[in-house]
Amino acid sequence: MSTRTFRITVRGVFDGLGTDQRAELLARASEHDVLRAAFTAEGHLSYDLAARSAFTFRFVDSGEEEEDILEATERAEEAAKAWLTQRGYPYKNLRSSAEDLSQAPLGKRQRRAAAQKFS
Repeated sequence: MSTRTFRITVRGVFDGLGTDQRAELLARASEHDVLRAAFTAEGHLSYDLAARSAFTFRFVDSGEEEEDILEATERAEEAAKAWLTQRGYPYKNLRSSAEDLSQAPLGKRQRRAAAQKFS
């Protein structure tokens, strides 16, 4: 059985940040820039408070079965909640989406390489 790789995105909105919390997030904004976003096992947080109060965590996880994506999504949500709670950042509207990369459609270059491989 092969290992499946899952990409999980957890989105939400900061809700009622205090002045100190906002200043702290703004001071660390370069670490959480959307242009540096990556899917990581520990989760990567990105936000742009100057534009809006929304945030996104990106996680990568794995499993053996297609159904493992549900547990991976739950782990990602819990990790995002824990990160926010530990730092005292209030949030709302948490929602998740997940993708099983083994089920993702091939890009144009990948299709061409696969076709050449079997020619």
